[in-house]
Amino acid sequence: MTGPDAQATRDYDTADDAQLVEWAKTDREAFGALYSRYVEKIYSYVYYRTGNHHDAEDLTSRVFFRALRHIERYTDRGVPFSAWLYRIAHNLVANWHRDRGRKQVVALEETAVSGSPGDAPEAATETKEEQTLLLETIRQLPAERQQVLILKFVDRLSNAEIGLIMDRTEGAIKSLYHRTLLSLRSAFSEADNASANEDSQVRADSASDEPQR
Repeated sequence: MTGPDAQATRDYDTADDAQLVEWAKTDREAFGALYSRYVEKIYSYVYYRTGNHHDAEDLTSRVFFRALRHIERYTDRGVPFSAWLYRIAHNLVANWHRDRGRKQVVALEETAVSGSPGDAPEAATETKEEQTLLLETIRQLPAERQQVLILKFVDRLSNAEIGLIMDRTEGAIKSLYHRTLLSLRSAFSEADNASANEDSQVRADSASDEPQR
């Protein structure tokens, strides 16, 4: 059965993605359910790749507009619908950076990557200054390493899910993630030491400026 009567019997909230996608080819309400299911994750991903709310909102809208425009031709090839959305988002963000000649960065103005206790790279930091320093260090990473951290700690996806999005094997993602953490920890340590040395120099200079008794 198709048409309004069939749509009235559909349970959009409990339907899985595959069913919603099939319905969405002729039923805009089903696409709305997909939108509601993934808009926050896609927005979060785009926001951390662009660094500001205005462009993140605009690009997120474009992600779903593009998905809606092409959903009739969408074919399930064993890749989750969410991975398809992330790939659209990745392409739009890449174009956004290329068009503006901007370096891909992680946003700094709000609480950043968060994950399970003991897992997230900022778990060892204890102060706001350290978190800011960590995020400034993340900004210097290559785009693909930033992407792994965002998908892992912001969207909290598994290595297998990240692999589907980035078109890599789960093992390759594990390896990339491991190398990223090692690089990040090394860079963070160097930046932290440099900051500590600078603070020590400032204190020394201040002490030398004090009048002798």
